[in-house]
Amino acid sequence: MPDYEQAQRAEEQAGDYQDSLKLFIVLSKAYRSLMDRAVKDMKQYGLTASEFTILEVLYHKGSYPLQQIGEKVLITSGSMTYNIDKLEKRGLLKRVPSASDRRVILAELTDAGRKLFDDIFPRHAAFVDSMMPGLTREEKRVLTEQLKKLGKNAAGAL
Repeated sequence: MPDYEQAQRAEEQAGDYQDSLKLFIVLSKAYRSLMDRAVKDMKQYGLTASEFTILEVLYHKGSYPLQQIGEKVLITSGSMTYNIDKLEKRGLLKRVPSASDRRVILAELTDAGRKLFDDIFPRHAAFVDSMMPGLTREEKRVLTEQLKKLGKNAAGAL
């Protein structure tokens, strides 16, 4: 009897592995397809994906510590500095010392940066929505929760 139970558990585990591998492949392909199209959309506004996401954080959060922006958008500190420098030279954001902590430098949108994002963000959001025509609002909500759970569990496994 123990041999049968062991064989059954091994078969179930193999099935779990197959399901996990298939999910990983499907997620990877979906991510690549969505990001390729989203990056192309961002480029039409003259922004790289990193620049766009930095501006998006500032657009929604207001003044924000430079280090925390990098953590939020998953950009290395060197890449972060490079992108902030470029955006600052273009007049889209500025560095501002924190009033509460002299060691902290904040980034914030300039009037030009806010004006740009007031114009492009609604169009970009509509474009992203257009990439998901087969999903209902409820399916998007459920999928978002499931992917958050997956991401948190995967991060905890590191």
